[in-house]
Amino acid sequence: MKVLSSLRSRMFLASALLAVLCIGMAIYLVSMRVTEEAERTLEREIIATGAQVDQLRADRTQMFMLMARLIADLPTLKATIDTNDPTTVADVAVGYQRQLSASLFLLTNQRGEVLYAAGGSPRAGEIAAHQPAVRDALAGLESLSLLPQPKGILQVVTVPVRLDQPVPSVLGTVSAGFLLDDALAAQLKKITGSDIAFGMDGQILAATLPREDYPALAERLHASGISRVELASGEYEVLPQPLSAAASGSPPSGPVALILRSRTLQLQALFAINRDLGAAAVLAVLLATILSFAVARTITRPLAAITSVMRDVAATGDLTQKIAVRHGNRWDDEDARLLATTLNTLTDSVARFQREMSQKERLTALGRLSTVIAHEIRNPLMIIKGSLHTLRRRDVTVEAMREAVADIDEEVARLNRIVNEVLDFARPISFELTEVDLNALCRESATAAQASGAGPVIQLDLDSSIASLMTDPERLRSALVNMLVNARHAVAARQEPPAANAGPTGSGLHPSAGGRAFSAPPDPPPITVRTALRDDRVALTIEDRGIGIDPADLSRLFDPYFTTKRGGTGLGLAISKNLIEGLHGTIAVASTPGAGTTIRIDLPLEAAGAAPR
Repeated sequence: MKVLSSLRSRMFLASALLAVLCIGMAIYLVSMRVTEEAERTLEREIIATGAQVDQLRADRTQMFMLMARLIADLPTLKATIDTNDPTTVADVAVGYQRQLSASLFLLTNQRGEVLYAAGGSPRAGEIAAHQPAVRDALAGLESLSLLPQPKGILQVVTVPVRLDQPVPSVLGTVSAGFLLDDALAAQLKKITGSDIAFGMDGQILAATLPREDYPALAERLHASGISRVELASGEYEVLPQPLSAAASGSPPSGPVALILRSRTLQLQALFAINRDLGAAAVLAVLLATILSFAVARTITRPLAAITSVMRDVAATGDLTQKIAVRHGNRWDDEDARLLATTLNTLTDSVARFQREMSQKERLTALGRLSTVIAHEIRNPLMIIKGSLHTLRRRDVTVEAMREAVADIDEEVARLNRIVNEVLDFARPISFELTEVDLNALCRESATAAQASGAGPVIQLDLDSSIASLMTDPERLRSALVNMLVNARHAVAARQEPPAANAGPTGSGLHPSAGGRAFSAPPDPPPITVRTALRDDRVALTIEDRGIGIDPADLSRLFDPYFTTKRGGTGLGLAISKNLIEGLHGTIAVASTPGAGTTIRIDLPLEAAGAAPR
């Protein structure tokens, strides 16, 4: 994948992914812990509420028991019960009921007959009189009882009315009770914060919840422990709390108080917490992503200059390019600076080695070129010798003399050209550096190349951001003209194939294997000269759509004795290469037979001094 092809992308993605995983795992664990703690808190609250409700009921029962004892010990009540007259008893009992604010107040004689009953349902007193609690009280025992009512459960305390003199006896009983109804459940909810329901015999008799929830609550009357129930108002945790010792077994079977806590409300609070955690996670991931990018950029940016130069080296094959080392940069990295400095030192060594090898190659090439020069010189000398023989003849005509002199003059010029080319290649070249407009120099070179003869037009694509270049304009112009003339020859050779067994024109820039020519029409433009600014260097590219170069000939392209042009020494490109390298530049060629050739020249903007060649 291209996304993972760079070190910066891999570091950024790895850091961001690690941050996302860590933050996500932390948020998940926190959310789970919060949820578990909320569940445990809910259970603790239900258990605490159950104990609190039981304690409040016990306190109220104890209060009613104490008040019933006090009333049963009053002489007035004893005297009234001893009359065994319901009317007389009622006149006294109604005041006690009001003082006690009892939901049920019951007085019986020593036979258990009802003398007074008030509160509760119409038959509540009659039902209470027939409960075992009354019989226990007549036997001298205090007791508690729970009676179902249409709107709740009646908690009743029953105490005996004793007569100590003249003989200890029981005159009757006093029963007082309070109702576990909706009002009491509402009061308990205000105190505990939990919903309360009272049930008995499989029915819910009172609750703080709507009546449509009663059937579902009734199913929990016989359950044990904390369970979960789904009601119309939401999901609840419910704990059955037995109200009597007889019903304290498991599961409860007597009167029960259901303690309910809304799990839905708890989850809503958890949802708010999880939402805040999610927002915090998103913010943390965003910050972590930005930090990961900053870290990746901090680590990889110092390497960007190195990798950029390495790409250019891979594209051009130029091993002499240097890496710009900038000090004081906030992204500066000591290791990267050391690597860049080391590579620059290596580059200097490579450049020095290349210069030495280039000099050795030229000297070696001169030795190889001697045979070519001897051959090239022998032919003009033979022609000059023949012309001189013609001039020695006594019967030479004026026309023959003129022809012989012209041949001598032409061959002398040819010898002079051969000698100059050899000298230009062999002797060190001195450079005169000055600031020059590269684009203007390219225009002049194109004009000079087109003036060499008919052929394709050269198109210019020049970068206007290039202000000036420190170079030797005459030497560079000479090299450019030579390469542009060869490019025009290559394009012309493709448009008009040469005769059989004849090599393509030019000084070896665009030869093809076996002198083959391609007749396919070129795509416009046939020749293009481009300039582009790249940091502190300038890239100059010459592209043509000529016959191309056979791959086997690319490695020999700059050899001084290699040429396919009849009558040529093959020194044109070799001299051009020497000129470019002497200006601290590089030259590279890429070609496809039948498609064209691209020459890339890379020159520094500022040259400290051109090396002599």
